[in-house]
Amino acid sequence: MKKFTVLMCAILIAFVAFGSQVEIFSWWTGGGEEAGLLALIKLYNQLYPGVQVINATVAGGAGTNAKAVLKTRMLGGNPPDSFQVHAGMELSDTYVIPGKMEPITNYLKEWGMYDKFPEDIMKICSYEGEVYSIPVNVHRGNVVFYNTAIAKEIGMTTAPKTWKEFFGLLEKAQKAGYVAISLGDTGKWTATHLFENVMLSQFGPYKYNMLWTGDQTFNHVALTEAFEIMKKIVPYFNKDHAAGDWQDASRLIFEKKAFCNVMGDWAEGYFKEMGWTPGKEFGWFAVPETDVAFMIVSDTFGLPKGAPNKENALRWLKLVGSVEGQDLFNPLKGSIPARVDADKSKYDVYLQWAMADFSVKALSPSIAHGSAAPESFATMLNDILNRFVSDVNVNQAVKSVLEAAEEEGYLVK
Repeated sequence: MKKFTVLMCAILIAFVAFGSQVEIFSWWTGGGEEAGLLALIKLYNQLYPGVQVINATVAGGAGTNAKAVLKTRMLGGNPPDSFQVHAGMELSDTYVIPGKMEPITNYLKEWGMYDKFPEDIMKICSYEGEVYSIPVNVHRGNVVFYNTAIAKEIGMTTAPKTWKEFFGLLEKAQKAGYVAISLGDTGKWTATHLFENVMLSQFGPYKYNMLWTGDQTFNHVALTEAFEIMKKIVPYFNKDHAAGDWQDASRLIFEKKAFCNVMGDWAEGYFKEMGWTPGKEFGWFAVPETDVAFMIVSDTFGLPKGAPNKENALRWLKLVGSVEGQDLFNPLKGSIPARVDADKSKYDVYLQWAMADFSVKALSPSIAHGSAAPESFATMLNDILNRFVSDVNVNQAVKSVLEAAEEEGYLVK
């Protein structure tokens, strides 16, 4: 009788789901990120064959275009069933505080997931004691990826720890006829991504983190020193950096036209998608003078208020939060699982390096990827960096950052 009841429940669930749908909104449209998303969708289809998954992706600018479309939809009362959002200020300021999201704390407890994520990650997925999104991954932002063949050619034997050592390698790469450090900043955010890591190196993780809590002033010599370092980096960029995106910059490394670039470890997924093996054709090291820190970027999914297909959305959230879902998605994406009980043996040598550092390094939030500051501040910083890579005016850039910080209410005195 018990077996019959279980069977009837399974049939009923399948019947209810049949002919229904779920819309998943993201900006994962290429490389390892698309591969990871498609793998999750395939698994969802296997678990719920009667549900049509609408893969609503919007390409461009590390989510810049997608976020604009999403905001219009959310404000217009036309939310997707679930959407990708960076943990931190991007989640809370844009959607939680305005009342556009449903808390999912009780669902996490019901699914046995509430205590399966690190406390620091759950803090940036929460607001006033309620969890509003499930982290599907953790990215490290302070990474330099490089072409190992070029590294060997220019005599690199160990990873540079200081900016002085790093600039020595850039100079050798440029003299050998390569782009020393590639950039694709058509969407502006990549220059900010680089700069926030330079900022991290000069402030250090303790003071850098306190910038966002109002306990550390922006008006500090470290800010000027960060722009001075950026000024030295700019001449080593590819001349056409304004015409490409992060994938174009990474492709220059793949095509042996560029020595290195500073990018989050989604680039690792991109290189693997292109056929490279980590530790063989490409290598990596922490951005100079940031080895004590882990610049954190976390992709999450939440439940919008008024989701048209709420039950199917909850099934999606349960999947992305599961060990099976995370261990399927992250090795393809080029990221590490947010869950503490994931199977480390499923991850390559790079991702195991990132996992080891994640457990012991100071965690610092990203400006460019929505964890540290509101979108308004990130937008202003994007514009400041966009001008800076053209005019390299340190004094003006520092002045502009202080003005932006003051406008957002951060400490500048």
